[in-house]
Amino acid sequence: MSISWLAVVVATVVGMAIAGVWYGWALVGVWRELTGVTEEDSKKAGKRPFAVLLVSIFVTAVVLAAACSVAAGFFDRDSLWLDLAVGLAAWLGFSLTTLVQHNAFEQKPTRLTVINTAYQLVLFLGMALAVGLLR
Repeated sequence: MSISWLAVVVATVVGMAIAGVWYGWALVGVWRELTGVTEEDSKKAGKRPFAVLLVSIFVTAVVLAAACSVAAGFFDRDSLWLDLAVGLAAWLGFSLTTLVQHNAFEQKPTRLTVINTAYQLVLFLGMALAVGLLR
């Protein structure tokens, strides 16, 4: 098993860009409405949420890179499609299922669950694509 640290760094940058576009531009108004988090609340929180985001996306990139490497070894092939399948499987098996559970018990709006799970899907696939292209 080998991990390309360049791929991890690029996947982290891709992940941060996806998060920025998704929540900072494309869906920020809807997200604020559904969560009740105001602009003032975000300002009060300061940079801490961004630090948490960066660290968590970096960990996701490392795990995706490792999982793609393991899958390539297991199937004895190095394929971008396999890397995307790993990203999809990771999203489906861990992210989607966990988020749906939490949101159901916390009685979050279905629309918010769809926004967040769709973000996670784009995030996992985008990062897996970066890992696959640079491995």
